[in-house]
Parts: sequence; C-alpha cells; structure tokens
Amino acid sequence: MTTRNNKSSGGRRPKPGNGSEGKQEQLAASTADNTPRITTNQGVQIPDNHNSLRAGVRGPSLLEDFILREKITHFDHERIPERVVHARGEAAHGYFEVYRSMSQFTSADFLQDPSVKTPVFVRFSTVAGSRGSADTVRDVRGFAVKFYTREGNYDLVGNNMPVFFIQDAMKFPDLIHAVKPEPHHEMPQAASAHDTFWDFASLMPETTHMLMWAMSDRAIPRSLRMMEGFGVHTFRFVNARGESHFVKFHWKPKLGIHGLAWDEAQKIAGKDPDFHRRDLWEAIDRGDFPEWELGVQMIPQDKEHSLPFDLLDPTKLIPEEMVPVQRIGRLVLNRNPDNFFAETEQVAFHPGHVVPGIDFTNDPLLQGRLFSYTDTQLSRLGGPNFHELPINRGVCPFHNFQRDGMHRQTIARGQVAYEPHSLNDGKEFRIDGGSSGFQTYPEELESPKVRRRSPSFDDHFTQARLFFNSQSVPEKEHIVAAFRFELSKVEQPAIRQRMVDNLAHVDEKLARRVAEPLGINPPDARAAAGRAGFREHRMKLPIEESPALRMVDSGDGSIKTRKVAIIAADGIDSASLKPIREAIEQAGARCKVVAARLGTVTSASRRQLEVDATFANMPSVMFDAVLVPAGAQGAEALAGNGDAVHFVLEAYKHCKAICTIGEGVQLLSSLGMGGEAGVEAAGVVVADTPTTNLGDNTAALKIANDFIAAIAKHRHWDRAHTERVPA
Repeated sequence: MTTRNNKSSGGRRPKPGNGSEGKQEQLAASTADNTPRITTNQGVQIPDNHNSLRAGVRGPSLLEDFILREKITHFDHERIPERVVHARGEAAHGYFEVYRSMSQFTSADFLQDPSVKTPVFVRFSTVAGSRGSADTVRDVRGFAVKFYTREGNYDLVGNNMPVFFIQDAMKFPDLIHAVKPEPHHEMPQAASAHDTFWDFASLMPETTHMLMWAMSDRAIPRSLRMMEGFGVHTFRFVNARGESHFVKFHWKPKLGIHGLAWDEAQKIAGKDPDFHRRDLWEAIDRGDFPEWELGVQMIPQDKEHSLPFDLLDPTKLIPEEMVPVQRIGRLVLNRNPDNFFAETEQVAFHPGHVVPGIDFTNDPLLQGRLFSYTDTQLSRLGGPNFHELPINRGVCPFHNFQRDGMHRQTIARGQVAYEPHSLNDGKEFRIDGGSSGFQTYPEELESPKVRRRSPSFDDHFTQARLFFNSQSVPEKEHIVAAFRFELSKVEQPAIRQRMVDNLAHVDEKLARRVAEPLGINPPDARAAAGRAGFREHRMKLPIEESPALRMVDSGDGSIKTRKVAIIAADGIDSASLKPIREAIEQAGARCKVVAARLGTVTSASRRQLEVDATFANMPSVMFDAVLVPAGAQGAEALAGNGDAVHFVLEAYKHCKAICTIGEGVQLLSSLGMGGEAGVEAAGVVVADTPTTNLGDNTAALKIANDFIAAIAKHRHWDRAHTERVPA
C-alpha cells in the first residue's frame, strides 16, 4: 500500500471544509429568481403571455406560434409518468345508444341508428391532485368518454362543469402551476386553498365565472354517478350536405345532481380516500348501472352572433332557457375494468380524436388542447404508438404509413411505407383531396395574424352573476362558506382583498359576506376596475336567473342506490323494523346494519340480526340516511354509546334524512335535538312503533313511505340550527 505525501500541506491532511456551505454554493449557481420580464427558453423576450397567435382575433391558433408550443411542450413533460392533471381517476366500460337519427345535423355514424350500441370507456377524475390524493377534495371533475365507433374513435373530453377558468390555452400552464402544490414545499396536495392559486385567480378576472362553480357544491359531488358532464367547448356538427351547427354537449345523470356537505367531504377524505372510486365500482358490480343522457344545444352556423356572448369563449355557457338541451341518447356503464393500470391508467383521451360529422371551432383554449394532448401522451405513454395499447385501439381497422417507434405492435408487411406509390400492384396509389373521409368545415377566416384577445371575450362577470342568482338559498350559503374557507387559508391579505374586490362585480352582498371574517377592508369594486386584467364590457342577458343551473330537485325522484344505515344494539324491535327495511330496499336503496361490533345483535324477541359494519369502520358520512329502530332496551343502549350518539348527531348536522321509530326517539332527545325542535326538523321522521300483528303492515308502510320521501330529497339544507350541532 502506497501513501502519497501532500507536500503543499507539509504532509498534513487538509482541514475538512464546511460541506453544507459548499453544497449551498453549488446549488446557488443553479438557482433562479423571478425577473421583471419573461423570455423563451432561448432567452427571447415574450411580449404577451396571455394570448396565442391566431388568424384574426376570433380565428384559429397558428402552428407557427413557437412561444405557445414551447410553453405547452414543457408543461406537458413536467411529470413522468403520471398525468400532470387528471392523475387521480377511475373508469368503467359501457355503451351509448342514440334515440333517433341525427342525420339532419351531423353525419357522425354513431349518431344515426338507434339499434346500434356503440361501446364506450369512461374515465372520471379530479384535476389538481396526484394519483394518491383523496377523492372528495374540492375540485373540478374530469368526465371523458371514448366512443369506439365504426368510423374510428371519438373522444368527448370534458368536465363536470360547463365552463373553464381561462380563455386561452396560453394560460393553462400558469393556471395549473398556481393550483398545484406550491413548488418550495410541495403543499397543499389536491387543494386550491392556498396563496398561489388565489393570487393567480385574483389577477385574472376571467376566472370569476368558473370560481363560482368551483366554490359551489358541484365541486364536491356525492357520487360520480350523480354529477353532470359537459364538453365545455363549442364544437360543430356537420351534416352530409356540409351544413354546420355549433353544438354544446351535456351529460345529464339519471340519478340527479347531488353534492356532499363540505364538513362531510373533508371527513370522508380521511375515513375513505377512495370513496368515489369505491362507490362507482360497487354500483356496477352489483348491477346498479350508472346512466346519463346525452344532450346537445345547437346553434345554426348563420346564428353564431345571435347570442349576447361569444360562442368561442370557454368561460361562457349557453343558458338552457335561451337554447334548450335536446336529449339525443343515453350512456350506460355496465362493466368494471379488469386491470386498473392496463385500462384506467393507460387510456389516452384527446379532444382531437374526432369522426366525420364532428368538427372543431376556433375556441383558443380548445385549439391549444388539440396540440397538447398528443404531446403529453408521448411522454406519459412512452412514445408515438400509444394508440396501439388495447384500451386505446379502435374497433375499426386503421392503416397509414407511420412506422416504427417505441412499443410498436403492428407488423406491417411489404416494401412500401410512403404515399404516393405504385409498387404494390403497379398502379398509382394517391390520397390527395378526396371527397370521402373527414372533411374540415370550410370556415372563412379573418386576418391579419395577431396575438390579441377578441373584445367579445371581455365580459368576465355577467354569467358569474347569473350563476349565483340562479342558486337556491342553501346553495348560495355554501358558496359564501366555500369562499370564506378558501380565502382564510391565504396568508397574504392583499390577495384576499383583490379577490373580494373582484366579487363585488358579481354581487355586492356576496362580496361583503365573504370579506366579513377575513380581516380585510370591505370590498371595493372601483379598486378591481383599476387593475390590469379588468374589462369594462358587460353583456345584456335576457334572463336574470336560470333554474337549470341549480342542483336542487334534480333527478328522477327515486332513492335508487342510496345507502341507509340502520343503527342497532341488543334489544331493538326487529318485528317493526322488518317491513320498513323491506320497503326501503324495494324502493332501490341499500340498508346496512351498523352497531358497536361485528357479528350479530339480539332483538327484543331474541332474533339474531346480522351486523354489516361498525360505527368506527363505516361512520355516518358513508351513508345517505339513518334509521333508528324501536325497542326500549336497544334505544337505551344506543343513547349510552358515544359512537352511536356521534353517528346520529353527525348525520343530523349534514342534513340527511333521519327516521326514529318508537323508543328510538330517545336518541334524538339525548342529543339535544328532541322536543318540538327535533320532532319538526326538516327531513326527520319521528314515528310510533307500528303495529305488525296478523300481517298488517299498513302503519309500517306509512312510516317507510315518509322516510323514502325524505331520502329522495337527498339533503334537507333548510334544516335549522345545524351550526349548533357539535359534530
């Protein structure tokens, strides 16, 4: 072994340096701070970071826009391999069938023959969170449908809200960077209640309409089976004669539109982060197939400018009272995936996957998506052949001269991989301007090329006001509470102030109520009007409110697939419970017996009742309603059990239907909810023990029907003084 003598140090070992400081100095060389200007990655200054380059202010985005392409390309490749957005998802197989031929409006083959069932694969998702985040966070939900049609795959890639935060795809990376966990500490996960999101939103008034939706109960659905879906953008139907109609797509759920209470959503996120995923899987598994109707709003090509807003603006919707939704078909989900990764995770949706008869518009957000989705699949699925994965393959054959690349599955025979050619059979093969296949609608375009927003996009508040005015009183209260919660999490008072100043242009009272607990000044509409993103333009709508925008009283009025908890203890009256339970289950709901422990409970008549769950492993937030049976001994035992007390207390606070029979009313009294207030509370059915001797179930059925009617309302948001309930 040879020892080298360090002569420069006199043979002594060098003194160790401060490794921590050295590493910090090394990192500092790669650390960048914000500067007053923005450039491309090549250092070229960007003059406008809000608008993509387009052919005229209402024209399509241009492929030459290297600034847009660089920005979106970088954004698409930020995550490997998880989706940047919509990472948390669940999916199912099913079919779609049209009610009648739509040939008058579109040549799309799957919209022609009512006897044809088109296979579909549908993926639902949250937007902001990672794959490991919870299902019930406040967020937009993705609603993407892949139709495997005889003419090729068609993807209707939408959300559970009909509008979006921004008007131009140029701002999409900024929006997602703002709403994602903050980059310095990677918090918070799957939540918008933090400084960077509200900083961005308060400086971008165009987000206001979408913020109203995101702060409503639409952002915390009770079930994926109970939420609407929308195509968001305006698309085109084009018929065989080349005639165009603008079209907005809607998915209307058969079960109605229902939401969670915010407190409930937060608790479910901890109790069962897979709540929506489990609910969808179990419903399909037991044969309760979710169903939606496909609806369309259509505007003839020559009526494009007949509405007081721009059809190309993705922050606007068409009120149903102005253009009714025509229901043209139904979607049924009837099979769960066999493998989550191979199907749900590897499915690749793309708004550019269209079929003849459906075409695009110049919506600048849609135009950017048409580039972005292919680009992101290249990163996420490893190359250009993601269409060959089994879940992405069409049911019709495909052929082109694309070749090779990672994960290529097709074995193409022969020497020809180009067009035109003549080597196959000696005849010239050429595809050059044919009349069959997909034909782009020949829209006339304006000029010159500009990087500017159309003035017709300038109204950011009128439709936000329409949405708020259209809500029921409880829904308005939930919006106020949501804004208060979100903005209370914002640390910078200036951001809170900017946001309520913007809200003053939606509704002055709303803005004042949101501002009250936030430790800031009263809202100042004039201050908002003086900021850079503000626009003075206001449209004139022919309606003040749109009942179709409310969630209350939606659906078919049934209680199908609702979950009812029967809380039980030894000594309950099983004789009076049996006919009531049977009636509830015959109406389509599912009952589970919940007790302090698994196994069985013994009724007063010594019958054994199987226990399905415990108060600990399946709390009240997992159910839609609660039934407390009769029986003096059982009621006394439940009233003395803290978990049972909390179970009913929490269900009452969350405005769920509650039914107590006979002595079961003691449980309400013990909670401080008895007496006149508890008996008369909305959605609370208090009944005497029904007589069931000699098979007479008349009284029991009356109780059951009253309870079923209460469950059918989903929630009783008008229940008084729930804020006093300590649960």
